Amino acid sequence: MQSQVTHLPVATGRVGRLAQSLMAMSLGLFIVGVVGFSHMDVIHNAAHDVRHSNAFPCH
Repeated sequence: MQSQVTHLPVATGRVGRLAQSLMAMSLGLFIVGVVGFSHMDVIHNAAHDVRHSNAFPCH
């Protein structure tokens, strides 16, 4: 049997770490800004329940 190995590009070095950090911060800001402060009750209540289930104080 032959096996095929696929090598995926990996972001390494200072530029890779910077890009990963910026993406993580963007995702965090999106979650806090859009989901946490949403005026739609369904989305806000879902985020609120998740915070409480993870023992994260939110108020």
